[in-house]
Amino acid sequence: MQSNFSVTEENYIKAIYHLQQATGSVTTNELSARLVTTPASVTDMLKKLKAKNLLCYEPYKVFYLNADGNKIALDIIRRHRLWEYFLVEKLAFGWNEVHEVAEELEHVGNKKLIDKLDLFLDFPKFDPHGDPIPDSNGNMSIVEQVSLADLQAGKPAQVTSVSNQSTELLELLGHKHIKIGAKLEVLARFGFDNSLEVKIKDQQPVNISEQLAKVLFVKIL
Repeated sequence: MQSNFSVTEENYIKAIYHLQQATGSVTTNELSARLVTTPASVTDMLKKLKAKNLLCYEPYKVFYLNADGNKIALDIIRRHRLWEYFLVEKLAFGWNEVHEVAEELEHVGNKKLIDKLDLFLDFPKFDPHGDPIPDSNGNMSIVEQVSLADLQAGKPAQVTSVSNQSTELLELLGHKHIKIGAKLEVLARFGFDNSLEVKIKDQQPVNISEQLAKVLFVKIL
């Protein structure tokens, strides 16, 4: 079975899904900024998605995906994250190299292919950045986590995800030898700039800026 949506439609559906996670609804300006396009183009696409019964939308009001729209979005996200996992684990891509490639591969919507890919990878629960991978029914594993910025000093923890997945950020984490699964604890917090001294298992302590600490998430052990 092949996806019945264009690449552009899928990009809109996925963007709306991610935006509505914060407040449950989205505005035209928010979506326009996210996709770097004009509000007029957004309005045209919203009308198309509503006509395909994927969107609750009225002109000049906030909008959101309905149940069918959410299902399609989770399927796209599943494809993207499975391809990221495949590229890192089987083809030895760096975790900072896979996003753009997965952006292309996620539009290969053949269900049999994706199900076989999931089976081949032994049904991974999380992608290389720690984001949960939806299963074939759209269900995702949930991990209780806090930002590193909120972790109490002396509490042992493990890195679970990173919310900013820009190449620059992932390269910085690589330089500091921080990866998903790394065990660490905060040794000290400095009030001058809210930076942290962090001890990563089997490594020398490193300094973590407040900006970096806020996008790193950990689970307390």
